[in-house]
Amino acid sequence: ISYMRYSVSDTAEYGDLTRGKRIITDETRQEMKKILKEVQTGVFAREWILENKAGRPVFNALRKIEAEHPIEEVGKKLRAMMPWLKDKK
Repeated sequence: ISYMRYSVSDTAEYGDLTRGKRIITDETRQEMKKILKEVQTGVFAREWILENKAGRPVFNALRKIEAEHPIEEVGKKLRAMMPWLKDKK
C-alpha cells in the first residue's frame, strides 16, 4: 500500500488517507472478496475469453458508455489547460 501511495500524487494520497475508510466499507470488502473468488476460480477468465470470442460486445458497449460520461468532457477541458500533456490521452 505504501508504494501505491508513493506512486500517486500527494493529493490522491491525502484523499486516500483522509477519506478511504468511507469508501472501503464492510459492503465493499464483501464485494471485493466475491470478485477475488471469481478470479481465483477462473470464472472471470472464462467470461473474458467468451467475451473475446463473441467480438467483445459487452466490453465495447461499456467502453462507449464510459467514453460518453460527462466527466470525460471535463477531463478534456482540463487537459487543454495543461500544455505539458500535449499529444497524450
